[in-house]
Amino acid sequence: MIFALRRSSPPVIRPLRPDKAEVCASLHAQGFAHPWSKGEVAELIASSSTLAAAALDPVNGRLRGFILSRLAADEAEILTIAVEAASQGRGVGRALLSENLRQAANAGARTMFLEVDRDNAPAVALYQRLGFVKVGERLGYYRRNDGTQVPAVIMRKALG
Repeated sequence: MIFALRRSSPPVIRPLRPDKAEVCASLHAQGFAHPWSKGEVAELIASSSTLAAAALDPVNGRLRGFILSRLAADEAEILTIAVEAASQGRGVGRALLSENLRQAANAGARTMFLEVDRDNAPAVALYQRLGFVKVGERLGYYRRNDGTQVPAVIMRKALG
């Protein structure tokens, strides 16, 4: 018997609502050594300076990923982007990031910044593909569960 590999459908990108804070915090905990709590996520989603988007499974509506960024004057900064392990490498992060960049530009941001773990090659590659360039590093910015510290790469992208 031959089985065809089924490609997952692209996610549906929607505004992220505060009622998704618990599932977002759970998803964040799967990908980060020091995850945010439900309360922290809910507070960020509710903030008027935050841009928030959810990637939903088009079949069952399950959260596959989310992104949060903050606006300040004519700049924006990606605070976090989290994608469930099963959806990584399938365009979910790209869809979230593309939508967030569009939202930030529409809100008047001229530049987007982010920090990323230098060792997170898939994320760095995604950011580079979408036009981000390295502008610096923060030594010891991220702390792993084992206590080791790793630098963050600071990246920037001009919008519009």
